[in-house]
Amino acid sequence: MLTQNSLLRAQKRAVLSVAALSMVLLTGCTQSISEGPAAQEAASVAVFSHVHGMSVDPDSGRILLATHEGLFDATADEPQKIGPTIDLMGFATAGKDEYYASGHPSAETGLPDPAGLIRSTDGGSTWEPLSLQGKSDFHALAVTGESVIGFDGTLRVTDDTVTWNTIDAGIQPYHLAGSPLSQVVLATTEQGVHRSEDGGKTWTLPQDAPVLLLTAVASKSVAVGVEPDGAVQLSRDAGRTWQETGGVVTGQPAAIAATGDDGGQVRIWVATSTGISHSTDDGATFTEKTP
Repeated sequence: MLTQNSLLRAQKRAVLSVAALSMVLLTGCTQSISEGPAAQEAASVAVFSHVHGMSVDPDSGRILLATHEGLFDATADEPQKIGPTIDLMGFATAGKDEYYASGHPSAETGLPDPAGLIRSTDGGSTWEPLSLQGKSDFHALAVTGESVIGFDGTLRVTDDTVTWNTIDAGIQPYHLAGSPLSQVVLATTEQGVHRSEDGGKTWTLPQDAPVLLLTAVASKSVAVGVEPDGAVQLSRDAGRTWQETGGVVTGQPAAIAATGDDGGQVRIWVATSTGISHSTDDGATFTEKTP
């Protein structure tokens, strides 16, 4: 039961989270290297700068980062680049080696800028244009079992990757998350985590929805999220209710991924400004590695 003091602390934390999320929304890209002389020196040798998305293969544990410089395999100590240079602003996984993305391609790709919706079916080695080339730059993308949902200043949904419907949901999502396993989509906003159960066509804001910066869907029922201050939360009812795990990641959260079964243990990865934090105990504790 919440005491009066704990309730006041929770309320204060919510206010701070909203303020922090507002700052992220205003600044746009999340930087993986902080400001200052030391950061500038590090940037000169960094493999990549901004991290926009993340994917982890549940079987192999392979960690992929969608970045300002393209897609990278960050499983080993030294990240390896995959495919062409594309500023992957939006990134979503549809299954093994199948990804959807959007952003700003380099000249070598032959794609227009912005890239619209593009897809890779070979693990990111090559990308094919699908729709809205030269028109849309989706900063948020999610994939469900039947649709792709994107936000480029307007919330849009497509069931065939070509024809898009505009959704007037009254929300401005910072991040979208879904899974091919279901039709549930989660959207982080300044008001809290909104939910859709029909692939992004209609939306609700659950009571007491937390203000999270990023979310990831691990299974039909399990979702994880991270607050702007790094505190991690877990949902076992597909985003209807959330609980703090007790774990906190250091650095500014940039991307999140999770794997697990309904009712089983959840593994969580969070890419931050200082490295990649990993939990094997439902987010209770985290260890960090610096790529």
